[in-house]
Amino acid sequence: MRLDLQLIQPWIKEGSRVLDLGCGDGTLLHTLQNNINTHGLGIEIDPDQITRCITLGVNVVEQDLNSGLSNFEDNSFDVVVMAQALQTLRHPHEVLEEMLRIGRECIVTFPNFGNWRCRWHLGQHGRMPVSKFMPYTWYDTPNIHFCTVKDFDALCQKMAIKVLDRAVVGANNRQSRIAQTWPNLFGVTAVYHISSR
Repeated sequence: MRLDLQLIQPWIKEGSRVLDLGCGDGTLLHTLQNNINTHGLGIEIDPDQITRCITLGVNVVEQDLNSGLSNFEDNSFDVVVMAQALQTLRHPHEVLEEMLRIGRECIVTFPNFGNWRCRWHLGQHGRMPVSKFMPYTWYDTPNIHFCTVKDFDALCQKMAIKVLDRAVVGANNRQSRIAQTWPNLFGVTAVYHISSR
């Protein structure tokens, strides 16, 4: 399991009701259900991923996050998770508002486009980087909002979002002291635990 998903687990209490937005193949929800007895529901748009969720025994609903989350009541979940999907949304700030309405706490992970490798590649080659970290070319990428750690911090401040905790995954899918010290420069993936103020 990816390190950002591993870092999420301690922030979720046993028996919690968890909504996973863009749940992919359901690995996180499956792990949480088995390890800490959570009650989970996944939201996914990709039919192949939905099939994988069902195979794992994960409850999943087909839904496009860009269409909103009005079908969920206020505070209907203890935790709402969105891992590696924020940057793919048309209006990420609106989905964040919805997450905070639906869940008492939220967890968001996203690729940090301020990472030094991205900066270096762009500076050296004058082109958007393609790598293991960002495997898409500029014209076929699902990432439409390139966000940095500092950008997300500023958005949280603007939206009066309380940051309960933050972790950063560095190079080689590891936590490192340098990434924790300078997250905007050395963080590859940012992991935020947030709530309304």
